[in-house]
Amino acid sequence: MAVEAQGAYIVESWPAGADLSDKQFRYVKLSSSTVVACSAATDIPVGVLQNKPVSGRAAEVCMFGPTKVKSSGALTEGALIGTSADGRADAKVAGTDTTEYICGRALEAASGADEIIAAVVDCINPARAA
Repeated sequence: MAVEAQGAYIVESWPAGADLSDKQFRYVKLSSSTVVACSAATDIPVGVLQNKPVSGRAAEVCMFGPTKVKSSGALTEGALIGTSADGRADAKVAGTDTTEYICGRALEAASGADEIIAAVVDCINPARAA
């Protein structure tokens, strides 16, 4: 029997470890017990930031499920994605980007940088693009 979970998602909250007010819809990572912006394509994201917290305020993070993401450049619909060096969604190629993590799939195409598109993310169990 097929099972379906419509609208399933997991959102968690941690204190922002820095001013993240301009990082909404970008990948973030854990740093001690706070959330900070991803700063390298090899970072392991914990999820996508949903709000615009300043330092010390609650950062709402989508760890699994549908969300909006900000693109780092052109993306095709269905592309495997992970973080770029500045937390934007970046295409990942299995077998090529072997030190980077696949953390989702683009559900829409982006024609360039800073477009907000729909995606589904899975940062609970990220896998290297090996």
